[in-house]
Amino acid sequence: MTFLIQQTLLYAVPLMIVALAGVFAERSGIINLALEGIMIFGAFIGVLFVRIMQGSAWIGAAKAANAYGTLQLFGVLAMLVAAIFGALFSLLLSFASINLRADQTIGGTALNLMAPALALFFIRLIANQNTLYIDGDGPSWFMIKKAMFGYGRTEKMSWLGETFINKMYLATYICIILFIVLSILLYKTRFGLRLRACGENPQAADSLGINVYHMRYAGTTISGALAGMGGFVYALTTANCTSNGDVAGFGFLALAVMIFGNWKPLNIAGASLLFGLFKCIAAAYSSIDINGDGVYLLKEIGINENVYRMLPYVITLIVLAFTSKSSRAPKAEGIPYDKGQR
Repeated sequence: MTFLIQQTLLYAVPLMIVALAGVFAERSGIINLALEGIMIFGAFIGVLFVRIMQGSAWIGAAKAANAYGTLQLFGVLAMLVAAIFGALFSLLLSFASINLRADQTIGGTALNLMAPALALFFIRLIANQNTLYIDGDGPSWFMIKKAMFGYGRTEKMSWLGETFINKMYLATYICIILFIVLSILLYKTRFGLRLRACGENPQAADSLGINVYHMRYAGTTISGALAGMGGFVYALTTANCTSNGDVAGFGFLALAVMIFGNWKPLNIAGASLLFGLFKCIAAAYSSIDINGDGVYLLKEIGINENVYRMLPYVITLIVLAFTSKSSRAPKAEGIPYDKGQR
C-alpha cells in the first residue's frame, strides 16, 4: 500500500500542477493547448541545469559532505529555473494570441510541435544522443531519505514516515503547497477576480479599468511557469531525471483533468489523484502488493500488460464522454479581445 500511495502521488502531482496551469490561462481567456510542449521544454531546461551544476565545486562539496539540505535546495533551484524558462516559452503563445490575435488552438499546437524539436536538437548538440542524462546517482540527490532524520539503513520509520517521507521528493510537496496558494490567489484575491473577469466578459472588465491584455499576459505567463515546473517535476520523479523530448502525454492528460475538474482546483485535485492512480497501475502493475501479503494480484490475473498501459487514456475518454456536457468553460476563452467591440 505504501508503494501504491507513493507512486500515485508522484504521478498525480505533476498532473495537478499542470492542470492548474491550464486553469490560469483559460480563466484569463487564452486556450493553452501548449501545456505538453511547455512541459517538454521545462523538463529539458531543468535536466540541463542539473547536468551543468553537477560539475560545480559547490555541488561536489555538498555531495561529498552528505549535505542533504543543500542538495534539496539545489533541486528547488532547478524547479525555479524550469519555471522561468517555461514562462518565457509561453510568451510565444501570449504574443501570438494577444498581439497578433492568431488562432489560439493553432498557436498551442505549433508550440507542441516546436518544443520536442528544440529539445531533441539541443540534446543532440550537447550529448550526441537522443536522451539527456545526468551523471551517476544524481536523481537520488533530490529524494528525501530517512537518513536525513537520523535513521539507520536497517531502521524503519512509522507507516506515515515510510509512506509520505522516505523516498519521496521535496518537489512533490512544493508543488502541493503551490497548488493550494495559487488556488487561493485565483479565487480569493482581487488579482484572481480580475483575471477571471477577463475570461468571462473582457468588455465589462475593460469598462471597469482592468487592462485585459495585461491580465491575459499574466495568466498565460503563470500558466507557462507552472507547466515548465511540472515538466521538470515529471522528469525528476518518474523519468529518473532524464529528458528525451517526451513527457508521455502528461500535458494532454492535464488538459483532460482540467476539463473533468470543471476548471475548479478542488475538483482538479481529486481528478489528478484518480488519473495518477491509473497511471501508477499502468506503469507498475507487476510490483503492486495491495494487501502487503506478497501477492501481486494485478500481475497474476493474467491480463495483457498493454491493457494496463492503455488504462489512463481509456479512462480519460470515458470520463470526458460522461462529464463534457456538464463542463462549463470560461465564456470568452479562445476569443481574441477587441477593445473596440461592445
